[in-house]
Amino acid sequence: MTSTGIITNIQRCSTEDGPGIRTTVFLKGCPMSCIWCHNIETIDPKPTVVWYTVKCIGDQACVRACPEGALEMTPDGLKINREQCVVCGTCEDACPTGAVKVMGKEWSSEDLVQELLRDKVFFETSNGGVTISGGEATFQAKFTMELAKGLQAEGVHVALDTCGYCSEKTLNDLLPHVDMVLYDLKTMDPNKHEQYTGVPLDTVLSNARIIAESKKSVWIRTPVIPEHTDDEDNIRRIARFILKNMPTVERYDLLAFNRMCIDKYALFDLEFPLKDLDLMIEETMEHLAQIARDEGLSNVVWSGMTKNTKNEEVIDSQEVKTCG
Repeated sequence: MTSTGIITNIQRCSTEDGPGIRTTVFLKGCPMSCIWCHNIETIDPKPTVVWYTVKCIGDQACVRACPEGALEMTPDGLKINREQCVVCGTCEDACPTGAVKVMGKEWSSEDLVQELLRDKVFFETSNGGVTISGGEATFQAKFTMELAKGLQAEGVHVALDTCGYCSEKTLNDLLPHVDMVLYDLKTMDPNKHEQYTGVPLDTVLSNARIIAESKKSVWIRTPVIPEHTDDEDNIRRIARFILKNMPTVERYDLLAFNRMCIDKYALFDLEFPLKDLDLMIEETMEHLAQIARDEGLSNVVWSGMTKNTKNEEVIDSQEVKTCG
């Protein structure tokens, strides 16, 4: 029987979520609450209404249409009473400019497979595929499994992007139906891990070993967050864990911190907790990557926005830095 799931976005032409050109599906719901989360809209498993200031022309069609009276236009903009809002989508349908949007749409696995197959020509020509992400893909495990099965039946390469915090059964059930895993290792300090993410580290590490036993291709990714995960010892310990426990790891990614999610937080009437942190310095990112290489990892890459100490300019380093 076809199951349904809640997704926030289908991102096409992605080049950093696995090999080749990929389409990334972002599912709603995540068991972690990372203080640096850049996809805040995916944490809550339920759909929610958001308002984009720059798209609003102020005609208040959404306010008039709302059957619950949950919307009010004030001098400071549209206010959403989230206790009254039932996320019926009437406001989104009424808005002429797309300024009001329901974040989180329900799809059947069958319909989503067909939608993703529209990009199959790009997958075939680039050795790409579909990456199932989030939030946390294992949070909607049944839907993720049916989606992966459907895609593989059509010859599409499937990558599972996971934080690793799920039951062993869920992981073992999913692994046969994906071709590779993108796996987060954020910090090797158990106390910091629980402080920063809200969940214990041991489950993440034990699941990493299960993935290694499956012999699946793996990319490990570490968000490099100033004052949180950017110390040399953390990168060194992650590199050593990979070398000792995960022989199928093909690539280690260091992802530089940025503040581009600040506007996303504002959509939910929230403030990004790390809004005052500065960007990473380009030379520091390269130094951390070299530490991992010196430990013996052969394919270490870093990407993201950084600051150059020579001219203090922000540099968009989305072109991936690699070193064999």
